[in-house]
Amino acid sequence: MRIHAVGEVGDNDTVTSSDPLAPRLPSPLRELRDERFDRRGIRLVLKRDDLIHPELIGNKWRKLVPNIAAADGRPLVTFGGAYSNHLRATAAAGRLLGLATTGVVRGQELADRPLNPSLARCAADGMRLRFVDRSTYRHKAEPETLAAILRAAGAEGAYVVPEGGSNAAAVRGCTALGAELRGHADAVAVACGTGGTLAGLAAGLAKGQRALGVPVLRGGFLTADVEALQERAFGGRTGDWSLDDRFHFGGYARTTPELDTFAEDFEQRHGLPVERLYVAKLLYGLVALAEEGAFPRGTTLAAVVTGRPFPEPQRPGVLAT
Repeated sequence: MRIHAVGEVGDNDTVTSSDPLAPRLPSPLRELRDERFDRRGIRLVLKRDDLIHPELIGNKWRKLVPNIAAADGRPLVTFGGAYSNHLRATAAAGRLLGLATTGVVRGQELADRPLNPSLARCAADGMRLRFVDRSTYRHKAEPETLAAILRAAGAEGAYVVPEGGSNAAAVRGCTALGAELRGHADAVAVACGTGGTLAGLAAGLAKGQRALGVPVLRGGFLTADVEALQERAFGGRTGDWSLDDRFHFGGYARTTPELDTFAEDFEQRHGLPVERLYVAKLLYGLVALAEEGAFPRGTTLAAVVTGRPFPEPQRPGVLAT
């Protein structure tokens, strides 16, 4: 079964059922009129990466496809928390391609509990779930710990995709996102988990464009991680990029009533379902930054929509366009 390379399919190409991972590329740009940006002289556009593929949503497609190609038919093993979008995307890819997948899930205590909807989707797509204690999970990148995890999972010959899908292959895949935005924005913002999308996005942008990452985890560690990913992918720090750590709302998979209210208001204003763990935090941060005067008048600001709500919302009047 043929795997498309990143950037291989254009917007005029026909996607056929013979390739279950065939994408819609470049992903669409949608301009939004929002007075919170209009009054600051900022033009806001959404880069709809959530429309690339119906099951490998947004940056998950961009990061997973290069790794699946590198796996060359071997089973896949990857890592994530109980609500990991990456685990769901890997499980879906395995089902679509007929590849065996194993998901190593953070939190041994979850093994004795009913599966939440996210993990239940993974299991339904054929992914074997292996729960490990949090201490072991923190050391999963160490060779001895990784080897022990793979032995316990019966997956010693599998291809290992790191947590969030972020490695050198994924980062190079995400350069296409930046290339698609050349000439369309002065600044490009994306929510960040492991930093791989930002690392590739920044490298793909043209000179004079800048990238902004909004981490959804607290801790302030992501600058070093993005630099390390760019070092492995390109040999050093590349592109004009920065991070703003203020909008994580308590950390990954955490939200607050304030964030929920903001997301619901944005949905009503623009008819767009807003994914809470990444996209809502990004959009909230951009509104706050606009109010602070962080973007000069005349700026065209692109926000990358990397995901859709899960499960898919059923709200009257809200359209997934």
